[in-house]
Amino acid sequence: MAWAYDLTFGPALHPGRVDAIRRMGIKPGDRVLEVGVGTGINAALYPRDCSVTGIDFSSSMLEKARDRVARKEVRNVRLLQMDAANLKFADDTFDIVYAPYVISVVPDPVAVAREMRRVCRPGGRIIILNHFRSKNPVMAWFERIISPFTVHIGFKSDLDLPAFVAQAELKPLSIEKVNVPRIWSLVTCTKD
Repeated sequence: MAWAYDLTFGPALHPGRVDAIRRMGIKPGDRVLEVGVGTGINAALYPRDCSVTGIDFSSSMLEKARDRVARKEVRNVRLLQMDAANLKFADDTFDIVYAPYVISVVPDPVAVAREMRRVCRPGGRIIILNHFRSKNPVMAWFERIISPFTVHIGFKSDLDLPAFVAQAELKPLSIEKVNVPRIWSLVTCTKD
């Protein structure tokens, strides 16, 4: 999967990545956690004056990320292998916790979101960039129909955003559609 990720998802999802990082309002010295860092495709997008920790469960994805970080000479990103549903960080560690295109591919999206909230400092931001079930009834029907098939390739096509944020105890400040054809959501939350 790692070998094909950038080719398959790189260009199509890039505008959403750029939007998400730009809208984070990262300040000098901010500590950012990227959950599901994958091949490190975002590494060079972060400001150089913040500290980024990227985690991923996949060693092959992290290998590509390490190569990319070295090749692009990105010095403010450290990469760790870790389960997103069981983060090995203390409570309130990060100013910003970001999950790009990962919530619908993990076994327990709510557990991951709760961990993201736990490691985010009070007043910090939790940013989720992901596909969620459409509000359009025809599209939502289609997403439910294909869901039994997409689950076999590791993707939940019918993840319900209102139910997800309620179960994860997240409070969205904003929800914006990104990328073409506008089926991905950029969800920005703050931790109380």
